[in-house]
Amino acid sequence: MMRILISDDALAIACGADRVANAFAKAAPDAEIVRVSSWGMHWLEPLVEIELDGTRTGYGPVSPADVPAILDGRGDAIRIGDVAAHPFIAAQTRLTFARAGRTRPLSLDDYEATGGWAGLRAARAMTPQQIVETVTASGLRGRGGAGFPAGIKWKTVLDAPGARKYIVCNADEGDSGTFADRMLIEGDPYLLIEGMAIAGLATGADTGFVYVRSEYPHAIAKLEAAVAASRAIVAPFRIEVRTGAGAYVCGEETSLLNSLEGKRGEVRAKPPLPAHQGLFGRPTVINNVLTLAAVPFVLAEGPQAYADYGMGRSRGTMPIQLAGNIRHGGLFETAFGITLGELVDAIGGGTESGRPVRAVQVGGPLGAYFPPALFDTPFDYEAFAARDGLIGHGGVTVFDDRVDMAAQARFAMAFCAVESCGKCTPCRIGSTRGIETIDRIVANENRLANIALVEELCETMKFGSLCALGGFTPYPVLSALHHFPEDFGLKDAAE
Repeated sequence: MMRILISDDALAIACGADRVANAFAKAAPDAEIVRVSSWGMHWLEPLVEIELDGTRTGYGPVSPADVPAILDGRGDAIRIGDVAAHPFIAAQTRLTFARAGRTRPLSLDDYEATGGWAGLRAARAMTPQQIVETVTASGLRGRGGAGFPAGIKWKTVLDAPGARKYIVCNADEGDSGTFADRMLIEGDPYLLIEGMAIAGLATGADTGFVYVRSEYPHAIAKLEAAVAASRAIVAPFRIEVRTGAGAYVCGEETSLLNSLEGKRGEVRAKPPLPAHQGLFGRPTVINNVLTLAAVPFVLAEGPQAYADYGMGRSRGTMPIQLAGNIRHGGLFETAFGITLGELVDAIGGGTESGRPVRAVQVGGPLGAYFPPALFDTPFDYEAFAARDGLIGHGGVTVFDDRVDMAAQARFAMAFCAVESCGKCTPCRIGSTRGIETIDRIVANENRLANIALVEELCETMKFGSLCALGGFTPYPVLSALHHFPEDFGLKDAAE
């Protein structure tokens, strides 16, 4: 029997995957149509695989009008061939997204058959201390932006006194150009559930919460179904799915905790750290989706198998999201160490417009802008920090030579002003003054004095803000100013 595999990922659906599936159902009523997770090659969605006699042939992007030609063997113009052998996939090291494109997201059978629950079984044979030591030895760092070692955070919660502890998964993926959390929740939700259950065993927590941004209805529905289906498997650990409050600042861990508690999404002063007094005042592990999803591999294969990938203090792999004006946009998981230039040019294929790349923003709306002169920078936490940048959540957004970098700097300040929770003065007031000052620079009003003022303002925001919203806004502003001075009316960086 012919099997027709089509993704039910939200991006694929937005590109017309449901319409394509319906067209195949009408044209080939005897075929089995299987909705699977996404391979992550977004420029080819809707992507379809036709399986006959155990051989799969991919086609993409497919429209309903292409269906008759594909079924008749005339779809050469959009034929991909073996999707797993496509250069974009073959060049990756997929540990977290090993099942992407291969399994049905909510099938417990598919998950078990591809190594699912092996990490949880291994963890159940260990003491909490041994689990924490294993995660620490792997070198796994938080994939949400800060890059803090996961094992240290878990040990802090394990050692913290308290009869009740919590695991909180931050799935409030609000950075522009990022979609890995959504893809994993929609495509492999049991992996996240398994990672959270392991974290519970490691720290003594019996309850976990997943805080998913409200703009992800497909992810929320998938996760709720997966939690219900796997409840007996992960018991006595219990997971609840909570919908986010729609504010970017709720991606900051203490603001997220306030929102979970039914309060206004507002940043808390630290200390106390959430590991000591977090959700409802209890010791709490707060990890990003990709951090928790990396844990099952570490427990199943051992810490060294994970630590063997990467460079320096950045161990393992990173699911990098290629977006913006780029020919081959999508998810590319690879070991740390690949250069920014390789990602943009060799993997991403340059700009979709065909024009030269002028700037790449890494790390979401609060990430620094990198010019082609810095494309030799390896994807590594310390390497990016050395060049005044951030890896953040791994989002890479590409701009061609038509971008106005002064406008991008102004956007960063405007974004901060709109999204600020208002609790601290540097973020609340500084961002508004930043907009006004950049406007004066563009209008050529005391340009040099106002540039100096912006730099001083950024220093105040960076070191005086309560959280990363105000603290990281200077990264895009200063990088735009220093790497693209001509857009601010300066002839060169020395002026």
